[in-house]
Amino acid sequence: MSKHEKLKSEVNPKYLNVDPLKESYRESIIEHPDRTEAIKSKNIALLCIDMQYLDAAPGHGVFADIAKSTISVESQEYYFKSLEKLVLPNVRRLQDCFRRHGLEVVHIRIQSLTRDGRDRSNGHKQLGLLAPPGSKEAEFLELVAPADDEIVINKTASGVFTATNLYYVLKNLNIDSVWVTGVYTEECVSTTVRDASDLGFFVTLIEDGCTSVTPELHSFTIATLKDRYTRVIDTDAALTEIEKYIRA
Repeated sequence: MSKHEKLKSEVNPKYLNVDPLKESYRESIIEHPDRTEAIKSKNIALLCIDMQYLDAAPGHGVFADIAKSTISVESQEYYFKSLEKLVLPNVRRLQDCFRRHGLEVVHIRIQSLTRDGRDRSNGHKQLGLLAPPGSKEAEFLELVAPADDEIVINKTASGVFTATNLYYVLKNLNIDSVWVTGVYTEECVSTTVRDASDLGFFVTLIEDGCTSVTPELHSFTIATLKDRYTRVIDTDAALTEIEKYIRA
């Protein structure tokens, strides 16, 4: 029995799953009326995270060699199926909606400044993640690629806010609320959500607009972020909300 399990056995089970801050977070962050005002004022941006060949396309980057990958074949099959059938179509639906209403769509990708990646974070060097400028790995997936004059932010770390000028850019755009999609749920997506919340943005995570290599990793991450760092809704609810308040 672990130390946590031992402590659990000594606590009244009535209080084991009680979150004492749940209601205060819900009232002050999740259900704050300024969320709606941000939509009405068009001060919202859709963040599309790492939807690129490096980590979201079979036969490329992280998934170039299935046999040598540390990710099982079964996990890869789940990941790419969830991308193809769920995430990519939903992200495109959201992009089209944002574009139709003149809202900002911001594309975030892993890309180094140099061809050899010497400017990468130590974490990316240790992981062997490299997407040089002009490389296939740095290309966005065609279905959800940037359009027209949309902003592209390049990073070489998990957290886009700590590794780029995204905060500065969003503030220049008068953005109060960010709606987050992308991969992987438990890594770059989660880090972005937490950092955005800490920086004072109203955050909306699109549950069926992100995914990971296992459904467990995705679901666990959603559960830890929900109603604390972010509001969690699906694509249909997001589209309905935007159409409702912008047309009002």
